[in-house]
Amino acid sequence: MSGDGLGAVRPLPGDGLVARVEGLLLVCDAAEDVAANLLGALNDTAASGGDGRALARRVAQVLAVMMGEPVACAVAGPVGDGVAVLVSGPASAAVTGPGGEVRLAGRDALTWSDRLVPGPVTGIELRLPEAGPAHPLARLDGGVIVGGGILCDPAAAGAPPAARNAVPRQAEAPAAEVPPPAPYPMGPPDPVPPVPVPAPPPRPEQQAWQPEPGPQVPAQQGPGSGPIPVVAPQDTAPPEAPETPRAGGEPAGPRERQFAPEPPAQGGPQPGPASPAAPEPEAGPGQQPLVYGVDCKNDHFNDPRVPYCAVCGIALVQRSLAPYQGPRPPLGVLLLDDGMTLRLDADHLVGRDPDRAPEVADGSVRPAKVTSPDGSVSRRHLRVALDGWDVNLIDLGSVNGTQIQPPGDPNFYDIPPNEPVTIMPGTTVRIGVSRTMRYESHRNR
Repeated sequence: MSGDGLGAVRPLPGDGLVARVEGLLLVCDAAEDVAANLLGALNDTAASGGDGRALARRVAQVLAVMMGEPVACAVAGPVGDGVAVLVSGPASAAVTGPGGEVRLAGRDALTWSDRLVPGPVTGIELRLPEAGPAHPLARLDGGVIVGGGILCDPAAAGAPPAARNAVPRQAEAPAAEVPPPAPYPMGPPDPVPPVPVPAPPPRPEQQAWQPEPGPQVPAQQGPGSGPIPVVAPQDTAPPEAPETPRAGGEPAGPRERQFAPEPPAQGGPQPGPASPAAPEPEAGPGQQPLVYGVDCKNDHFNDPRVPYCAVCGIALVQRSLAPYQGPRPPLGVLLLDDGMTLRLDADHLVGRDPDRAPEVADGSVRPAKVTSPDGSVSRRHLRVALDGWDVNLIDLGSVNGTQIQPPGDPNFYDIPPNEPVTIMPGTTVRIGVSRTMRYESHRNR
């Protein structure tokens, strides 16, 4: 099975775009700028760990600002042994799991359809309406190509069937003929211990292909690329380079490695012996978490997904910018209907009695006391959780629930309990029955 767990991925012919990046799948047929934003959401999710729910949230943010007909788009990404799926417009998806096949169609929803399918997953299909049949030998190992859909079989290996079955076998020496034993008039002789026979030397053509041991040969650097090692002799194992930990102790992926600091110049202080890598400390009190972002020409730190600088308004050309980790600025405020504001530089717990909640006691969230005359706000009602550059709402199983009204939409929609839901700037949130608040972003142009 391939390293990302997808197994054999076969592209379907068509006129859209299909992509496979670090276990994440995307199919879309949209204008060039919209397709670029969708691919950016795919790459950002791959760089931050490859979680399928994060991919669905980022794609939903791109689709939320689209006007007119819904964009034909379908994405899928891993969540444990299951998969998160989102479809929009005329696109469709089918996921086969332990409960059978789950089908989603973007045309069945006003905005988009999404689903978390539990695993183990045995098949994934993302399709645009004009997709043709898959060629049995075609494979998509990674990247972006023109196509109309994707068929994924996690149980199959990534090589074509003919290549998987054609396993080379080493030639075996013919067994020596053993003559029948002769009669022993005086009885059989004492047993003679067997003499080990040395293995035959390799043939001349085999010796010609054995490379000499030597240093690594540097190759051209690109995103996620590194030096190409020269093959070492069979009795010598090349040393493995230690992985660089990212925040939280997780190993850094290819994207983090390309932004690693340069080694010190010759003659300067040299680093001492390597010690066991320790996770980076979390941000302390008064410090903002580190997030990946980009600088505009005026050195303003920005969300890498936005087209313009949120401070000075200058255009950002993402292809020429190098993301790096920096302190996250405040994402805006939540403006309540009574004039109270919640500054979005930390998580908040909203409810009629949040001060006694354990997460407030341990300092992981700030309390935000909100009451209502009708008593519809629960003691622990809603958590406002910041994830990177996103603002998420998590209803904590409240009695009267939480609803959101996306910008430009006259309707309110219930959010599921205990699941994070990303909101856009301009979203109105209804807490219980009668209390509301609005997400206002200072960094939205």
